[in-house]
Amino acid sequence: MKTILLIEDNPNMLDNTAEILELAGYKVATAENGKVGVSKAKEIAPDLIICDIMMPELDGYGVLRILGRDPATARIPFIFLTAKAEKSDFRKGMNLGADDYLVKPFEEIDLLDAIEQRLKRNAWLRKEFAKDLQGLDEFFEGAHAVNALDELPEKGRVRQYAKKSNLFYEGDTPGHCFFVNSGQVKTWKMNDHGKELITGIYGKGDFFGYEAILEGADRHESAAAIENCELVLIPADALWSLINRNRDVANAFIRMLSNNLAEHEERLLNLAYGSVRKRVADVLLELYEKQGKEQHNAVGLRLSREDLAGMVGTATESLIRTLSEFKESELLRIKGREIRVVDPEGLRKVVRYF
Repeated sequence: MKTILLIEDNPNMLDNTAEILELAGYKVATAENGKVGVSKAKEIAPDLIICDIMMPELDGYGVLRILGRDPATARIPFIFLTAKAEKSDFRKGMNLGADDYLVKPFEEIDLLDAIEQRLKRNAWLRKEFAKDLQGLDEFFEGAHAVNALDELPEKGRVRQYAKKSNLFYEGDTPGHCFFVNSGQVKTWKMNDHGKELITGIYGKGDFFGYEAILEGADRHESAAAIENCELVLIPADALWSLINRNRDVANAFIRMLSNNLAEHEERLLNLAYGSVRKRVADVLLELYEKQGKEQHNAVGLRLSREDLAGMVGTATESLIRTLSEFKESELLRIKGREIRVVDPEGLRKVVRYF
């Protein structure tokens, strides 16, 4: 049962509205003014708050401002009730982060519809989407519903790319970002000596190629398929709509990207400060964990030594020497080009202590 906090200084309005909500199947907590409402919101963490604007002691704007600054209450859906219908009041409430605005007197059905829509929207915004094509489709469908993003495709174009296919080059104008549904992709830059430095490896569930779009710049790296891939191409204008049209949709999409950003930052720090042994162990662990234990046990890691050296940021000879050391320490098994991690905890110790 969903809990609704009703903050209203008019006793008759408070009782009548609470009765409507209880008859509709909601659990209702009430507060007779803004100060009490803030305390109760922090105490019970309701699923939704309905709040009058004109109240003594602390008005509705003050309630919303205080709760919006607290991470524990900032994401609770918030509906204003008011006897005023001035556009300036409406705009002020929306700018503070209110989700809806009902003018008194209101019809019961309008109140219940507003509550239902806000609860559905909040459930979508909090949802963790599967890192596959179905999860991506669900996210886009929700984005349509939340903010009527009609220009967004139901899903991006799905394309198959053969192993070693080039996806884009440094200096290209970006028209799409990409979502990996299967396979692996690498991004790289060429250093001043013409050596390839791999800046990222992306597998199932990862996004890449969006940075240049968000920066409004040309591509600052190149990308190619490491193995046969299925990728979803998301047009640049669709990406901009996700980021710019609605704050809540943007937050949900940024959460989907956040793992990629954290991994990228960690890799760059490791390249700058880690020893070769630590960097090799870290890259092997990253690939092992991204691949998943079951798939790894079936096929192992099949990157070329040149690609692996590019990820580590070292010479191929140094990589091969380190792999041999790990093999002798029984952290790995190596057969031809296939590398199989057999002691991930041992590699984690290398990362921690070297």
